[in-house]
Amino acid sequence: MARAKNGTGKTGAYVIPILERIDTTKDKIQALIIVPTRELALQTSQICIELSKHMGCKVMATTGGTNLKEDILRLQQQVHVIIATPGRILDLMKKGLAVMDKCSMLVMDEADKLLSQDFKNMLDSVISHLPNDRQILLYSATFPCTVDQFIKRHMHNPYEINLMEELTLKGITQYYAYVQEKQKVHCLNTLFSKVSHP
Repeated sequence: MARAKNGTGKTGAYVIPILERIDTTKDKIQALIIVPTRELALQTSQICIELSKHMGCKVMATTGGTNLKEDILRLQQQVHVIIATPGRILDLMKKGLAVMDKCSMLVMDEADKLLSQDFKNMLDSVISHLPNDRQILLYSATFPCTVDQFIKRHMHNPYEINLMEELTLKGITQYYAYVQEKQKVHCLNTLFSKVSHP
């Protein structure tokens, strides 16, 4: 379990050790990184591809809203690491297309969002397709009670790294405004008009 602010290098903190542990001689999915949004999946896969380009490690991103046929064709080739959103990877697992019997590493980035009601226990289903000796890594800025319940179910004496002494990065001042949903765009436009350009 690791807690750290955005922009502090969480992605590198899990991608680098995962890539070090991949056996590229084996034609098996060995690591699964689950993220809550398509944008984060694409961003994470770009980092993963860049870091692994000289290692022979094959990385694949898959998210909902994209063509399933492309994923099926890609999974017929060699894949070592998958970065996915929960619904899509679960679909691929249930169809027997993503075979996870050798997937020993599961990363849940933005774990608080993945364990929210939006994904309705999908992560429990994902884990049921993984081998019993898998390692689970949770990365999040916050660990609400839904995360605690998950930890009790699926993790054994996890090691905790907490880098959340300060809530904002140095050099950044954070403000927030309480507005109703329909006022958001107007508020944003007003803020942009007030911000002076250098």
